[in-house]
Amino acid sequence: MLARRSAPAATGDSADAFLIRRTMTEIGPVADKVTSYFYALLFVRHPELRSLFPAAMDIQRDRLLRALLTAAEHLDNARVLVDYLQNLGRGHRKYGTRAEHYPAVGECLIGALSKYAATVWNPETEAAWVRAYTTISQVMIDAAAADELRAPAWWQAEIVANELRTRDVAVLTVRPDQPYPFLAGQYTSVETPWWPRVWRHYSFASAPRPDGLLTFHVKAVPAGWVSNALTHRARPGDVIRLGPPTGSMTVDHTTDSGLLCLGGGTGIAPIKALVEDVAGHGGHRPVEVFYGARTDHDLYDIDTMLRLQQKHHWLSVRAVTDQQAQLRLPDAVRGYGPWNEYDAYLSGPPGMIRSGIDALRDSGIAPGRIRHDSVEERLVVAD
Repeated sequence: MLARRSAPAATGDSADAFLIRRTMTEIGPVADKVTSYFYALLFVRHPELRSLFPAAMDIQRDRLLRALLTAAEHLDNARVLVDYLQNLGRGHRKYGTRAEHYPAVGECLIGALSKYAATVWNPETEAAWVRAYTTISQVMIDAAAADELRAPAWWQAEIVANELRTRDVAVLTVRPDQPYPFLAGQYTSVETPWWPRVWRHYSFASAPRPDGLLTFHVKAVPAGWVSNALTHRARPGDVIRLGPPTGSMTVDHTTDSGLLCLGGGTGIAPIKALVEDVAGHGGHRPVEVFYGARTDHDLYDIDTMLRLQQKHHWLSVRAVTDQQAQLRLPDAVRGYGPWNEYDAYLSGPPGMIRSGIDALRDSGIAPGRIRHDSVEERLVVAD
């Protein structure tokens, strides 16, 4: 049984970090086998935990490995690691995860790692993993316990409108069953009644509203269970579930810095929310929006953005369309500026975010002033 520490901050031991990263490098080529073996161990040894997971496990396997890689990457950065783990701990409440589940997960994880990283596995490596997992799990347990005192594990939300903007993009409006506190620029996880225990992330497409309604932009993707259900199957009156809000792509209202916003595809949703948020705080700072899509037809929300531009003198909206928009949008931004006094916000496909970060840094924007959704956490955002 894995030991339990009280109130850990992070695993900052560089020797442990080296051993853990070496293990992750070793299992990289056989990651699918590792995760399959882990879940086989978990469900055989602890069959009562199977009900916490979706019927189809393919994406769940990917998420486990991605979480491990992300944690391993930040082992020496306590602030980033703890923030990441606390979000995971709060988010896991919606699955029904409890503190007593973590030791079982840890034992099966180490069992799988020791089998497939045998060439580098030794008592020192196992001890490093036990220490790291004990710390990681305690951060998540503590975050979940604190969150339980102030918020439900999930919210029920009734669909009140489903507007199909294009063949595969819908604007979904829902009414939560109780107050849902969030900030413009954040996102949440959504579960539909048609795919129990399958959750996908979507950004809020508006700032908090007096009527409490929430809006999401959903793009149906091939083989996307949740996205296709929300786009083509959901009707007013259907009830979905929402996880807690998360994400740090929010506006700092203590400064007057301008906002430079890059939104690709349905990534325009949180950008629109940010514009509404600035307007709600008086609109005393310039906001520059670059809206990218493959074709004019894919600019499904351009009319809304242009109406906002007409209403607010401090807002400028530029559409960028090309068959390679997700790669070219950052290049288009270089033609304007300078941007060194702006705070930058990026939302869209992972490739656009990565290239956008590079372009913005090249344009003189300090890394600390570039905000975006975590690529690692949201690789399956559109599924």
